[in-house]
Amino acid sequence: MKNNLQNTNKVSEKKINWELIQNDLKEKFGNDIFESWIKKIELAEEYQNYILFSVSTRFIRDWIVSRYLDQILQIVKTYNKEIIRIEFVIDENKKELNSIIQRHGDNLNNVFQNNISFIKDTYIQYNRFDPNKNFKNFILGSSNKLAFEASKKVSEDIAHYNPLYIYSGVGMGKTHLLNAIGLEIGNEKKVMFISAERFMYHFIRSIKSNEMVKFKDFFRRCNVFIIDDIQFVRGKEAMQEEFFHTFNALIEKGSQVVISSDRSPANLDRIQDRIKSRLSGGLVIDIQPPDLKLRLKILKNKLEEIRRNFKEGYNLNEEVLQFLATEISSNVREMVGSLNRIIAFSKINNKPTTIHDCKKILKDFIDNNKKTINIEFIQKVVASYFNLNIDEMLSARRSRSLARPRQIAMYLSKILTTNSLPDIGRKFSNRDHTTVIHAVKKIDELIKKDNEIDRYIVEIKKKLI
Repeated sequence: MKNNLQNTNKVSEKKINWELIQNDLKEKFGNDIFESWIKKIELAEEYQNYILFSVSTRFIRDWIVSRYLDQILQIVKTYNKEIIRIEFVIDENKKELNSIIQRHGDNLNNVFQNNISFIKDTYIQYNRFDPNKNFKNFILGSSNKLAFEASKKVSEDIAHYNPLYIYSGVGMGKTHLLNAIGLEIGNEKKVMFISAERFMYHFIRSIKSNEMVKFKDFFRRCNVFIIDDIQFVRGKEAMQEEFFHTFNALIEKGSQVVISSDRSPANLDRIQDRIKSRLSGGLVIDIQPPDLKLRLKILKNKLEEIRRNFKEGYNLNEEVLQFLATEISSNVREMVGSLNRIIAFSKINNKPTTIHDCKKILKDFIDNNKKTINIEFIQKVVASYFNLNIDEMLSARRSRSLARPRQIAMYLSKILTTNSLPDIGRKFSNRDHTTVIHAVKKIDELIKKDNEIDRYIVEIKKKLI
């Protein structure tokens, strides 16, 4: 890496605003991942075609690189298209414990003794509540009012709805509500707020270090257990077993359990039936995509928040906000991320942003959001994924290299479109609907026992949705 640095010139004037990018990353990954990992990244140097970041430990670097590198690069490139890669160096002098000490000083003992739980030997604070995600600044609309009212009720009356299960698509405000519940009752009760991913990480760590007793005791002694993105445990039998017993222990002692997911309990695939039954036993609420009025309200609120945080007069007219609210309708987080990009453009170019500018800045993003998921589109994406042309995939040939992609395309057509089985069959070279039924059943079975097929489905879905 040293040779690369020697042959690369530092830029004389910074082209990226790391604070704005961090704000964008927070919107993309959510508060939990941001506070746990992304926030630890510091901008070291900016070069002509790449960015050099620093983190405090090798472990943090490896975790970020293995899970979030491509997504971080993608967002950085929206601010400077010349950037072709990002790299990380390790600053051993910046340990996580030091940052905790600096933040809390003489009150460090109080930090570890208060009602917000810690795992002391890892220096990881589980409950990194975001004070900006509270009930007061949650933007209400008809699509989220019921979830909001239920969350408020739970924060006022422990175990009133137990468990409380909130589900929606990405970026609809689930994590905001979970965070708000924790903030509201965190000073009165022992509150645990954790993502399913981090729960799994510490479960595995405890097994490896032979500390399962400590793990069980730690999670089962809280008064309020809030877990985000429970769908992450799909297919992980050992973790599901531990979650099931933790869930039961908490309910039995009268602790409140709050759970979020991207789908209803009944639609959680590769999750034990007994877990789905428990999750369905409380109050299950979905958050619908926001209507235009609510989206516009969210954008105006976010713009004001950015103005306050950065103490700069970012001026975007009503027309630009209306454009964003209209063009990006399915994901609030992506809509806010687009707002951040437009603000960055306005600041860099020192001029007001027009609708023409917005269309140019967000062209790829808007085009991607306008993808229509139909059978033809699914066939095209599946064929491309397996490096086939559509004609050979739809042919009568029965070799596995063609039959399996064809079955996957049929399966995805069944679950992602409203077309009937006969309609799907007709789109696949006039095949009978029983062929489609067989394909759907076959792929459904393979997903449960073949990790490779499961990976195919997940990756293709990401390209489709």
